[in-house]
Amino acid sequence: MRSVNGRGLDVRSRLPAGLDHLDAAIRAAVAKRVTRGNVSVTLTLNTESGQRPRLNRAVLDDMLAIVRELRDTVDVAPARLDGILSLRGVLDIGDAGAPPEDAKLLASLSDALAALGRARGEEGREIERTMVAHLDEIEKLTADAARSAGAQPAAIKAKLEAQIAELIGGQTALTPERLAGEAALLATRADVREELDRLKAHLGAARALLREGGAIGRKLDFLSQEFNREANTLCSKSADIELTRLGLALKASIDRLREQAANIE
Repeated sequence: MRSVNGRGLDVRSRLPAGLDHLDAAIRAAVAKRVTRGNVSVTLTLNTESGQRPRLNRAVLDDMLAIVRELRDTVDVAPARLDGILSLRGVLDIGDAGAPPEDAKLLASLSDALAALGRARGEEGREIERTMVAHLDEIEKLTADAARSAGAQPAAIKAKLEAQIAELIGGQTALTPERLAGEAALLATRADVREELDRLKAHLGAARALLREGGAIGRKLDFLSQEFNREANTLCSKSADIELTRLGLALKASIDRLREQAANIE
């Protein structure tokens, strides 16, 4: 049994001939233990291990009788022992006709599911450590962006006032009230505090999901999209090189978080 990441649950089984009726039971058993991923289940039966050939005396006697009957009427080479023994039905290699009972086969499925669960658990713990590291990085970048001068309304207003003053060359074409109003309007458009607040809220939600455990992959997928939305808006609003750099670093870290979320049930 093996599994890889997937958007939903997809179970595919490969069974020996005559055991196709187990497919529904296999799917039901897997669905009780796995909620997300592409799961492949393969059943292999070794029916010849340790078995000895057995002579079917009745079939052999019939074959010998036919040989004696044809000996004087058909011009063929005498029958050889190895040729007679190779005839279908003369030798049986054990009892290959009866596979193990369904209950035994499903018990082995339960063992395989338990082993798969342990393997997924070990991988999940590694992924959790990686995701926590990504969240720590996103948190640090968010804090750096909040401290950036480009994210401070007062700094934005001062920069815009200086740019406007330079453009009008010290002339008094704009009254102080009009200048303050225009600067405030532009500063409001460039204010990213709302995006930073939402990033902080998403960080708290992601950490809470990791503590919660269980099937949280889809929720983390959704949160990753929300993280990315805020980072995109931050970059589009930014009029500051340093803030833009932090926004791009956020997008890269969020993308790594999203890739790991795809591996989580």
